[in-house]
Amino acid sequence: MKHQILIVGGGNAGLSTASKLLLKNSSLDIGIIEPSEKHYYQPAWTLVGGGVYDINDTIRNEADFMPKGVNWIKDAVDTFQPDQNTVTTRKGEVIGYDYLIVCPGIQLNWNKVEGLAETLGKNGVCSNYTVHTAPYTYECLQSLKDGQTAIFTAPGTAVKCGGAPQKIMYLAGDYLRRHGKADTVKVEFCTAGGVIFGIEKYAKTLRKVADRYKIGLHFKHDLIKVDGPGHTATFKVTAPDGSVSEETRPFDMLHVTPPQSAPDFIRNSPLANEAGWVDVDKYILRHNKYPNVFAIGDATGTPNSKTGAAVRKQAPVLVANLLAVMAGAPPAAKYNGYSSCPIVTGYGKLMLAEFDYDNKPTETFPFDQSKERWTMWVLKRYILPWLYWHQILQGRM
Repeated sequence: MKHQILIVGGGNAGLSTASKLLLKNSSLDIGIIEPSEKHYYQPAWTLVGGGVYDINDTIRNEADFMPKGVNWIKDAVDTFQPDQNTVTTRKGEVIGYDYLIVCPGIQLNWNKVEGLAETLGKNGVCSNYTVHTAPYTYECLQSLKDGQTAIFTAPGTAVKCGGAPQKIMYLAGDYLRRHGKADTVKVEFCTAGGVIFGIEKYAKTLRKVADRYKIGLHFKHDLIKVDGPGHTATFKVTAPDGSVSEETRPFDMLHVTPPQSAPDFIRNSPLANEAGWVDVDKYILRHNKYPNVFAIGDATGTPNSKTGAAVRKQAPVLVANLLAVMAGAPPAAKYNGYSSCPIVTGYGKLMLAEFDYDNKPTETFPFDQSKERWTMWVLKRYILPWLYWHQILQGRM
């Protein structure tokens, strides 16, 4: 089997890019390799964990969003042979291509934290990072009692939606405030990072939000071990002088954002850079070694925040450059690193952070987006999910 354009991954990036290509040229021969029968709107899982979104509303059939005319190959890639312009699937099929688009998403590495996989979904250990465990987050939140402790973690790796570890924490703080427990339940944020947010304009607001909910902030705390039955979490702590120690904290609720990486079949392939991500030019999204290979989304080695908003800005650049290369012209479109992080700061409150490669705010609306706003909550809760299912996946925006 061979396709003119072969896309690895049928998530947001794969489907929206295929749709945009077909809107430009409906005669293109496109194949998409994607094993999943279901498609998920993952940005809403934070709201599921906060008790204000039904998990079932985040799930659709993949078949309903596969672009018409595309060959859906229900399999997964095992290895890449870019020198032969082929991939080999898990089922052993070799598929050829003229042009390859790589967008398999990001890998959640639960096993990188000792004891986590065994206790996830019970013993008060929860995570909004899977469709199966997001509802349990709200169960844990509801069960918190006076004198108990809720810990929220963030790893030192890149993660999809860098604000997600904090969003659920702020919802938890607001939930406790509304239920008269703000002074009796301790909320702690243990992050491997050194700051609450990398852009001061937005960090200033988030520090105030943390103060409002009496959240204890602990930087350079990287989760390395969880004892679910014993209700303890152990962190690798890096002091300002660079010395490293271990610290164990008791918890009653532990929300974990797992360490993440490019998928193993990417990391172990000729397409990967030294860090394991797809080695592409960060502006034109074309591979630095193989000129007929492009990549988009979370698995790329581009130094932007890994979000659906980044995919939305990358897709038209990739499409324009791929079509130019196919026509014998040089790629001219450029992606500036734009990403967006709608940070929920409470029920009915949201701060919309938007920025580029230089961490310069690149805001959409004609007002100060570092302020918490109800209108931005409405955007996340109602407008963005509708746009995702009805516009973005169809390549219309």
